[in-house]
Amino acid sequence: MKTREAVAQRILMLCKQNCMTPNALANLTGVPQSTVKSILNGESQNPGIVTIKKLCDGFEITLSEFFNTVFFNDLEQEIK
Repeated sequence: MKTREAVAQRILMLCKQNCMTPNALANLTGVPQSTVKSILNGESQNPGIVTIKKLCDGFEITLSEFFNTVFFNDLEQEIK
């Protein structure tokens, strides 16, 4: 799994846990729906940390909580 796929999967997991749609998350956080969609569809090559922080604020979690999952712990190195 690539980093951007892990970010997308984590956002979807948090949406499900919070009974929230990605569009509702976008509206809550002020992150454009097109940006959220781009991240979830793997079109965003590098979602910015500021954007991820805003999404975390919407979920009421810290960045540390966002990244402290198997999605990120098991990533393969992307520098080759």
